[in-house]
Amino acid sequence: MLATNYTHLRENMKSCMDKITDDCETMIITRKNNKNVVMMSEEAYNNLMENLYVTGSRANYDWLMESKSQLEKGNYSAHTLSEVADNE
Repeated sequence: MLATNYTHLRENMKSCMDKITDDCETMIITRKNNKNVVMMSEEAYNNLMENLYVTGSRANYDWLMESKSQLEKGNYSAHTLSEVADNE
């Protein structure tokens, strides 16, 4: 995570934004009285919101953790796209 102050951000807005979007960075903009702001790309924000939604219910979270456990134990099977389409 990068950090900068408000003055530096204002003077270098384009390069800061490019760094955030091009390098998948998050930036803290420090301000007086500890009223800091976090800047991130729209893509990173959308990813964060999706993860919060998916893991937001206990049932979804438990299902994801069980799936992860099965994958780590090698308990999975691979299918071609045509096999999946045939089963629809």
